[in-house]
Amino acid sequence: MQRLSRQQLATLVVLTLVWGLNWPMMKLGVSHVPALSFRAVTVLLGLPVLAAVLLVLKVPFRVPRHDWGELLWLSLTNMVVWNICMILALRTLSSGRAAILAYTMPIFSALIGALLFKAPLAARGWLGVGAAALGVALLLWHEVSVLAGRPLGVALALFSAAVWALGTQLMRRSRIEAHTLTLSFWMTVASGAVATVLALTFERGQWQQPPPAAWGAIAYNALLIFGFSQAAWLSLARGLPPIASTLSVMFIPVLGVFAGALWLGEVLHWQDWAAVVLMVVAIASVLWPGRPAPAAS
Repeated sequence: MQRLSRQQLATLVVLTLVWGLNWPMMKLGVSHVPALSFRAVTVLLGLPVLAAVLLVLKVPFRVPRHDWGELLWLSLTNMVVWNICMILALRTLSSGRAAILAYTMPIFSALIGALLFKAPLAARGWLGVGAAALGVALLLWHEVSVLAGRPLGVALALFSAAVWALGTQLMRRSRIEAHTLTLSFWMTVASGAVATVLALTFERGQWQQPPPAAWGAIAYNALLIFGFSQAAWLSLARGLPPIASTLSVMFIPVLGVFAGALWLGEVLHWQDWAAVVLMVVAIASVLWPGRPAPAAS
């Protein structure tokens, strides 16, 4: 497993906090704003922030024409399907349940890597996948009966997680030479365009002035999710092996569950605490430095 640099580790910690706290934020947003409209507004408000970052860092916006096809495919698998399907699933699921289902992604990623890309997975990798899977099962322990009554939301969440897992694998193997921030900008443009068209088509009659709390959720998503987190995640996904970049974020659903319990009054059980331990095992299995290879004689 590849060792994280200090910058990657710092990015991962901040990303975990921002994304973990975002689940109750998004639930608050879609409780007052139609889901597709919420996603469209947050993406469109986040785009100028991301564009400003590119301008300050003097990162070019241009992507060579021969890379447009691959960029479109990366946009669909990494952001468009994820953002649209997950925000729709969140309408019928609690923030904690949605976070748990969303972060089945590392399990899908490991399977896709092994089956489609013939990516070898060391024993530590399988240990991490197994710990993550068991942790997800424990987090869902008290939710099965509730989730059974919301099959569409569950299906959308799992589908978006699987497509995101495929996108992570493709991002790692991308041959596009453009800067990761450039790719993130155009992927965000694609997500915003699709969300805007769908919101105009299906939700225009539901629009009304959101309350201040909803504007807070919109600002959080625009600035911290689309202005920072998406680009940070793509940077990790592009710079680390897929299994390391995916399992390394497994603490996000744990944080989402506990944040939902704190803000929304959901009851925690022993399974939730056991899941915390398993997620730590999953993260350590891919991020803990391995023994250095013996020098060749």
